[in-house]
Amino acid sequence: MIQRGDNVKDKEIFLTKEGYEALLRELEDLKKNKRREVTEKIKEAKEFGDLSENAEYTEAKNQQAFVEGRILTIENILSKAKIIEEDGYNDKVTIGSRVKILNLVDNSITEYHIVSSPEVNVRENKISDESPVGKALIGAGIGDVVKVRVPKGEVEFKILEIRR
Repeated sequence: MIQRGDNVKDKEIFLTKEGYEALLRELEDLKKNKRREVTEKIKEAKEFGDLSENAEYTEAKNQQAFVEGRILTIENILSKAKIIEEDGYNDKVTIGSRVKILNLVDNSITEYHIVSSPEVNVRENKISDESPVGKALIGAGIGDVVKVRVPKGEVEFKILEIRR
């Protein structure tokens, strides 16, 4: 249990194996390629002369700050990461579950992959366990109906299938 004053930053971060490996690849690319590219841009921008009015230099320095910040963020996530085993079938929704749901309002069927915040990718239907839909699904089982408050109102989903 987290008490007031506890350092929430030291909390474990649950990642799927796929998400962990994607972060490792991104980190490697940032360190091996992006750093080099940004350093080269800074070098080229310095050749234009006066740095105080050099838009290329300012942009390159901003890119450098972004790259270095992202490296630190990924290293922090990986240092706290706990990989979730995906073992096929599961009777309750957890982080790592792939959940097929029926929207009882419009009868559409959607499949979501429930992931932690660092892995969210809306285009791939990877939603956070902290999102309204993710929170509602966590702990529910096949056949359960969950209610979710969304910006357009309340929606009910029936869980059709859970895979890991």
